[in-house]
Amino acid sequence: MEKLTQREEFVMQLLWRLKEAVVKDLIAEYPDPKPPYTTVSSIIRILEDKGYVGHKAYGKTHVYHPLVSKRAFRKHSFSQLVQEYFGGSYEQVVSFMVEEENLPESEIEKIREIISEAEKKEGGQNG
Repeated sequence: MEKLTQREEFVMQLLWRLKEAVVKDLIAEYPDPKPPYTTVSSIIRILEDKGYVGHKAYGKTHVYHPLVSKRAFRKHSFSQLVQEYFGGSYEQVVSFMVEEENLPESEIEKIREIISEAEKKEGGQNG
């Protein structure tokens, strides 16, 4: 997956929410001031070239839809973040979250539960 600019990612967020849309539908979702039609149309074409978006043609009208799921994008983006900013260490990610983000005890407890559940599942697969 190619990296997306902020503008491209914004359009993808809109498409994931709308499921499919014409350019005018996307523009309607933007906050004011709305971008020009040509700007959004260009972003959509770039997303198509990158393989994120497909379209169905109905005459001259193109209805766009995501080709990449939000979940797949999130997984890829998070993996990139871990590699680039934490040297690939998930331990450093968790340490950062706990120490730098001042997580409340309730969230830390939820993280412990998630880890415990994952350990149980892993133990069940190996045993």
